[in-house]
Amino acid sequence: MKANSGLKKNRTKIQMVLTALVILSVVRQFFLGNYHNMFLGILTLILFMVPQFLDRKLNVTIPPGLETVILIFIFSAEILGEINAFYVKIPIWDTILHTTNGFLMAAIGFALIDLFNRSDRFSIKMSPYFVAFFAFCFSMTVGVMWEFFEFSMDWFFGMDMQKDWIVPAINSVKLNPTGANVPIHVDVQSLAVNGETWNLGGYLDIGIVDTMKDLIVNFIGAVVFSIIGILYLPRKRKAGSFSDPAGTQQAGRRTFFQKSVRSTATETGALFWKYSPALLWKAQEVFPADP
Repeated sequence: MKANSGLKKNRTKIQMVLTALVILSVVRQFFLGNYHNMFLGILTLILFMVPQFLDRKLNVTIPPGLETVILIFIFSAEILGEINAFYVKIPIWDTILHTTNGFLMAAIGFALIDLFNRSDRFSIKMSPYFVAFFAFCFSMTVGVMWEFFEFSMDWFFGMDMQKDWIVPAINSVKLNPTGANVPIHVDVQSLAVNGETWNLGGYLDIGIVDTMKDLIVNFIGAVVFSIIGILYLPRKRKAGSFSDPAGTQQAGRRTFFQKSVRSTATETGALFWKYSPALLWKAQEVFPADP
């Protein structure tokens, strides 16, 4: 209890600091007349309130450590990435965040399915492979929904969350003069837009490559954590953590959630910090920065 109380205090302090930084950023963008970034700051504040909404309205308590990681991720994506242009200043920033997101969302899926394994409302005992599959699907679903969000912001609000990419060559059947379904390869050195020549060294792709890259690195993170989960769950069951599917302990919904997720969130967090540096480095090698 003391350890959990300490985590809550640290979570509150971190949340207060991050919230204050976001508010300062919103005020600064207002005086600079950059209402686009001000909107992003307000959106970040709304996202910060989601865990509290789940706690008060749905009686779902997110473990303090996991909530802290989520808040830091949102802050890194919106405030550092978009408003402070880390996506431009640090070309691999986007790859780092989406790889981390794949890993982190799989960890959350892992914790959620643990609830069903421990719940007194279910008499089934899920296999490690099914838990890993659920965690993988949950992570990929969140990644796809985020890409939907980025596309919607770009399409309806004129933003540029799906970053452009320079493509040095294209392969298209549209360029085949015979009309056959055979792609023609064309190296692109420059292009003309509205009569103006752009010497970009390639074709300006509008978000497709960025979206696929984000989903692929999200996939890598989800797969890595799912494999870790498959290897990890049998040991947890031998230790008794994934036992008691029939629910011999009769506790309230809130108490049950806290007890069942606390150990899972703590250990998945430890796995995240242990394996994320190597995972991010590998993602950087697979998807280098756009030249």
